[in-house]
Amino acid sequence: MFIQQAFKSLHAWWRYLLGFIIIFLASQIGTIPLIVAVLFKIISEGGDVDSLQDQAVLMGVLDSNLTLFLMLLSFAIGLLALYFVVKYFHKQPFTEVTTARKKTDWGRVLFGFLLITVTTVTLTVVDYYSNPENYIVQFNLVPFIILAVIAILMIPLQTSFEEYLFRGYLMQGLGTSTVHKKFPFVVLYSMFATLVYFVLNLSFTLDFETQFVYFLVVIGALVYLCNSNYLEGIINSGFYQKFWSVLKRNSTPLIITSVVFGALHIANPEVDKLGNIIMIYYIGTGFFLGIITLMDEGMELALGFHAGNNLISVLLVTADWTVFQSNSILKDISEPSAGFDVVAPVLIIYPIFLLIMAYRYKWNNWNEKLFGKIEAPIAVSEKSTANTTI
Repeated sequence: MFIQQAFKSLHAWWRYLLGFIIIFLASQIGTIPLIVAVLFKIISEGGDVDSLQDQAVLMGVLDSNLTLFLMLLSFAIGLLALYFVVKYFHKQPFTEVTTARKKTDWGRVLFGFLLITVTTVTLTVVDYYSNPENYIVQFNLVPFIILAVIAILMIPLQTSFEEYLFRGYLMQGLGTSTVHKKFPFVVLYSMFATLVYFVLNLSFTLDFETQFVYFLVVIGALVYLCNSNYLEGIINSGFYQKFWSVLKRNSTPLIITSVVFGALHIANPEVDKLGNIIMIYYIGTGFFLGIITLMDEGMELALGFHAGNNLISVLLVTADWTVFQSNSILKDISEPSAGFDVVAPVLIIYPIFLLIMAYRYKWNNWNEKLFGKIEAPIAVSEKSTANTTI
């Protein structure tokens, strides 16, 4: 099983928490070159430094190709940090975060890439000839070639970082953590803390410093509660045990990683333009990528699919309100609106993709792979592994 093979390595929950923090900090360090370059440009032109707080200004100061490269650089650094965390902190072969197979199946990566690429190009061409007034051709050979080089080199790193983080590292980390008796409490506590955060942020618009303090308070309180005697009584209750048995399944990491993956896109300009309904697409995409990872016992299809989706989108069509501004072939000048086309991929296209993949790779036993119980092998434990490897 893709998730359960993580039990063979150092898999204590605190390792995944600390590892995630290291990876996150590394990716944030990767944003420094973009901020420095934009800051230098603004100062040299006598602009207002405070304007950096506006994302549109941040993304529009430099040449679009340079901005794209510097923006994607943070994902490349995050991917490098993730590799070192997996290899040296968890003592886990990177292949085991990729797939349950003995080696990465690049044929599956290519299939996922081609499936979304052919579909996207076909639908775009059909829409272009059906509604030519919605597009302008902005193809310019030299900027496009530069864009293509940057996109082909960097976008697979960006999408691979997201897939390895969510469908690999966190999927396995949350999966192995479900067997810990305090996991249900952590889930409930996290949901409550998140709800409080959103209520406070909507009421007072918390600045970064306040958010950071809130984060420290939440973590500190969680550590205290998890080590208090009061929690033992709750853990031994019948309701808690039943709730734990529900959570100790493959569906738990699938749901959590999919929702978090989608929620992290809430800052994208598409959300401001189209409204919160676009979150159905982002979260639905998270579920689709998670499902194909669990059903195929590896994330090769997800790696190819995500890379194809982002790469073709950057090269083919751009718009003033999308997160990626590029020297693409076409520019969408239509007034965006959130209609059925926003949820169509989740309700129609993704199910068709699932059927195609299921037929090609002979998927079966859906219930077990998506909702099967997660159990730690008796012979493998963090303690016994730690004695021999650290």
